[in-house]
Amino acid sequence: MSAGRSRTVPLSRRRLLGVAGAAGVAAAAGIAGCGSLTREVAGELLSSAGRLPEPFRVPLPVPRTAVPVRTANGVDHYELVQRVADVEILPGLKTEVWGYDGSFPGSTLVGRSGRQIVVRVRNELPVPTSTHLHGGIQAPDSDGYPTDLVVPKGYRHDPASSGKGDHGHGAGHGGAMHVAPADWTLSQGAKEYTYPLDQPAATLWYHDHRMDFSAPQVWRGLAGMFLVRDDEEEALGLPTGDRDIPLMICDRAFDEDGALRYPSLEPSLTGTPGVEDAYMEGVMGDVVLVNGAPWPELEVDAARYRFRLLNASNARRYRLELEPGGRFTQIGSDAGLLAAPRSHEQLPIAPAERFDVVVDFAAYPVGSTVTLVNTLGEGRTRQVMRFKVARRAKDDAKVPSRLADVQPLRAAAAVAERRFDFRQTSTSDGTKIWTVNGKPFRSAEFAARPRLGTVERWRFTSDFHHPVHLHLAHFQVVARSGREPLATDAGWKDTVDVRPFEVVDVLARFSGHRGRYMFHCHNLEHEDMAMMANFQVV
Repeated sequence: MSAGRSRTVPLSRRRLLGVAGAAGVAAAAGIAGCGSLTREVAGELLSSAGRLPEPFRVPLPVPRTAVPVRTANGVDHYELVQRVADVEILPGLKTEVWGYDGSFPGSTLVGRSGRQIVVRVRNELPVPTSTHLHGGIQAPDSDGYPTDLVVPKGYRHDPASSGKGDHGHGAGHGGAMHVAPADWTLSQGAKEYTYPLDQPAATLWYHDHRMDFSAPQVWRGLAGMFLVRDDEEEALGLPTGDRDIPLMICDRAFDEDGALRYPSLEPSLTGTPGVEDAYMEGVMGDVVLVNGAPWPELEVDAARYRFRLLNASNARRYRLELEPGGRFTQIGSDAGLLAAPRSHEQLPIAPAERFDVVVDFAAYPVGSTVTLVNTLGEGRTRQVMRFKVARRAKDDAKVPSRLADVQPLRAAAAVAERRFDFRQTSTSDGTKIWTVNGKPFRSAEFAARPRLGTVERWRFTSDFHHPVHLHLAHFQVVARSGREPLATDAGWKDTVDVRPFEVVDVLARFSGHRGRYMFHCHNLEHEDMAMMANFQVV
């Protein structure tokens, strides 16, 4: 183990697999209640080199809302420029980020259900990119497929050599070698993504999805929030304006001069993909950022606030609680509002999951502080951010007992049942890779061909924590290891945390568009190491 690195907990992944294997799949299925196994176990912690700031010393920033560059024929047109920029993340230091419009997070895009928007992404970075609207229902050519690249001016993309890794490294899997030459689509300099937004109000997000390099490029800053609004949501009387705040939570590590640390095999991100072997299980930093600020503080009124929580970490899971006590009123999940609000004392949130919640600060004395903590973390990673209840204020917001018309899918409606196993596998030369059903990603292969407009039952199994994300298809979680889903599994979702040796059943609805889409683990290091598969909507 190199200097400056330490394990997050004494329980290593090898020991975890041994414990769970010895206990058997049935016993491990209830892993949420298995004591120390609920701690974060993603291997090595990537530690920062310099002195870190004290928590709660910087104000919470709120990303700016993007403004259309023009509106024509009822369609709003936006432009985002991916570029290198120096920003202040740690107080007094400059950090180079790769950001949409040079900011981290990127500008928040706000659209309206049923009203099409077009986003032109211009790439001024030194590497190719692919932008995915996570949770969006869009045609394949606007979905951000990992080989559908926006290539910067002057960049030479060679499909014959792109992504060829050093097979002597566990992480250098050479995933792009499994891409058929015809499957590379290159847009020179810029690309327009069309989003019809034929979906209800929801909290989505957008991020980079480049083949083999999603993890380091998102780590460097390529992520932003995307909100969809509709009339039904706006009629509910939920908190709005300055009391409706997106919270993008992620972790990072920094060098002494403020530069981002990441254990890439090839830091230019133009050659060998992947990370050092110690970080194959996922990269976790020791600094928790909210909207790009380390452990920030938000001054609030003694009133109801709506927080759109997103776990934008590469690999870290959180279990969020309020201290000195309090409850989250959940009103929405990944893909939209719930049928009715649900109350939780804690929220387990895996990478890419979203929770739309209301917190009523009138329950706390004016002048008091409320801390959002991560009970899966230790030391500084247990802290997330703090709220300071500053004053009494008028509050006309409410949380009605009925939110949206969410029809539960019936198991009998499923026209097919499929099983997908997410697991680490060894190749013939001993290379360790993350696979779906024992196979690495291949662009020309399809794991399923669901019919447009149908519902299918998909069963996910795993050897580790794998947040499984489906492009295009939204789903409802119907069972965990044969039992009821978690209370926090409610509503329409696009990402579900499949825990070690667990069996998760979902009913997925394939609507909107025909064509090639994919599903994958949203631990971004796992995704980059081939844990993806295609499906074709026919």
